[in-house]
Amino acid sequence: MPSEIIYERGDATAPRGSGPRVIAHVCNDSGGWGRGFVLALSRRWRAPEAAFRRWYRDRQRNDFGLGAVQYVEVEPGLWVANMVGQHGIRTAAERAAGIGVPVRYEAIDAALASLGDKALALGASVHMPRIGCGLAGGRWEMVEPLVTRRLTGRGVPVTVYDLA
Repeated sequence: MPSEIIYERGDATAPRGSGPRVIAHVCNDSGGWGRGFVLALSRRWRAPEAAFRRWYRDRQRNDFGLGAVQYVEVEPGLWVANMVGQHGIRTAAERAAGIGVPVRYEAIDAALASLGDKALALGASVHMPRIGCGLAGGRWEMVEPLVTRRLTGRGVPVTVYDLA
């Protein structure tokens, strides 16, 4: 049963509601973890960063790459979905100059399809910031339809958090 995305002010690392929940965010494919939303995740839990770094380090022997998702249980009934939807990173100067964007919408779409399957299997709701729209340089008007098609359109409740 399709539903609408719920938009709230708040912290996506403290998802509201009860029952199984998944916090989704976008990672890069160059192994970097140290700016943006991942800092908030790392302040709350060590496991998502440690798992991502292992996943990247062992990428020759696993599925790491654009469109892949890694699920890390951080508390009983609460997972973090490390979704690889960004190719490389940009420097501050490149961002300021508007040079290229590392977001890869097709990778976010593939990751969201996997996330939809996982959320349905868990009976979970999904919680996220505006994925792909921070350091990755994406536009929410491009990402929102992907979230709708892959998640809410399949009956997965989604809450998007904007910091106050």
